[in-house]
Amino acid sequence: MSPGEFDAAFTADMPRLRRRLVALTGNPHDADDLLQETYLRLSRRARARSLAQQQHPYAYACAVALNLLRDSWVHPSRREQTTDRLPEAGWDGGLGSYEASVTTLSLLGMLSEKEAAAVILVDLEGLSHDTAGERLGAHRGTVQRNRMRGLAKMRAALDH
Repeated sequence: MSPGEFDAAFTADMPRLRRRLVALTGNPHDADDLLQETYLRLSRRARARSLAQQQHPYAYACAVALNLLRDSWVHPSRREQTTDRLPEAGWDGGLGSYEASVTTLSLLGMLSEKEAAAVILVDLEGLSHDTAGERLGAHRGTVQRNRMRGLAKMRAALDH
């Protein structure tokens, strides 16, 4: 069967096949996905000229679609699943982490020693202003003020 003959036969049977798939899946979106997968599977064979002339093209297309549907039931991991969680961040080989480290170090290098210490202890290590003040031997307000000045300088450098 040539690709043109296949397209004509599939197009003629497509509405009927879609109705059947909607009835089987109960969801028009799943039926459309199955219909598309069926077309792709059969058209690949038609382009390779390995699809034999079918006496009943609708029955053959229906059998392929039902096999795909059955396969999705047997192997649920192949089905698309919706979730409310965001996908994991892509693996970049550590390049993103390296770039962030280099940028952070260059920005911290622009700060005074006191500002850098305050930013490192509070923002990078997650300490409170009080704990950072104890470590630095300074008052909580001094740590907060140095941190705010340091962050302002870093933002200004990133804006340029």
